[in-house]
Amino acid sequence: SKHRCLQSGAAFRRGLGPSLSLGSDEVEVEVNDSLMRFFDHCAKFVALVEENDAAMCQVHAFKEGPEMRKVLEKVASALCLPVEELNADLVQVAFLTCSYELAIKNVTSPWCSLFSEEDAKVLEYLNDLKQYWKRGYGYDINSRSSCILFQDIFQHLDKAVEESKSSKPISSPLIVQVGHAETLQPLLALMGFFKDDEPLKANNYIRQTGRKFRSGQIVPYAANLVFVLYHCDQVKTSKEEYQVQMLLNEKLMLFHHSNETISTYEDLKDYYKDILENCHFKEECELPKVNITAIDEL
Repeated sequence: SKHRCLQSGAAFRRGLGPSLSLGSDEVEVEVNDSLMRFFDHCAKFVALVEENDAAMCQVHAFKEGPEMRKVLEKVASALCLPVEELNADLVQVAFLTCSYELAIKNVTSPWCSLFSEEDAKVLEYLNDLKQYWKRGYGYDINSRSSCILFQDIFQHLDKAVEESKSSKPISSPLIVQVGHAETLQPLLALMGFFKDDEPLKANNYIRQTGRKFRSGQIVPYAANLVFVLYHCDQVKTSKEEYQVQMLLNEKLMLFHHSNETISTYEDLKDYYKDILENCHFKEECELPKVNITAIDEL
């Protein structure tokens, strides 16, 4: 329901063009916040992560750590300010101003002159830490809250397979769901993508130089995840008749169970069987009844 999301959806529909009969903004759009903003409707996530300052302890620790201290001192020197007048949040605002202008307008902001490539890597890690602990692998509830969306995707795929097997026309050959980076990041974590062997922490910046979890690459502007279902005629077994590919930001993804870019639909469902059958949004998101601290529960 967010205005920027509705506008993005309208722009996407215009981009599809009249050839698909979706070129008009008058196309009926269903706003479903409980599905696309599941994180707002998950009491456990809201209470124990979103509104719990202690859940971001690794982020706070990195802001006070040696890597950020070095960046602060350098920026303070460039601005001829006492370092005490700066903090990590202010420096991050300057860095984001630089990056936004570069990304949106292709303009090199004066703020960019404050930062070297190494500084940018430190500030990138600061943002990745926040995304990791708030939307990624930091706490199970971050990703488990997205199972409602994950199951919805497979319900649509199931319906298409069922209609195909019955030789019926596919009622929804294209389904577009528009959300936010905060919608997509937990979903990808639920599926196990971009998971590092070691958690991202305040004290392992150097060891995480080659990390998989880079939110700027996973969910950049206009991030998109596409499931493509194929009906294959010339196959040796009935199992191979329906196959799936996944693309993230228009690039094919390797499936975990096969290490290939295509999977039979049956194998994919079997790999995610536990999430499809045993991840129930209501139970996952219920706040614990007993009186324990948030961090203990997480």
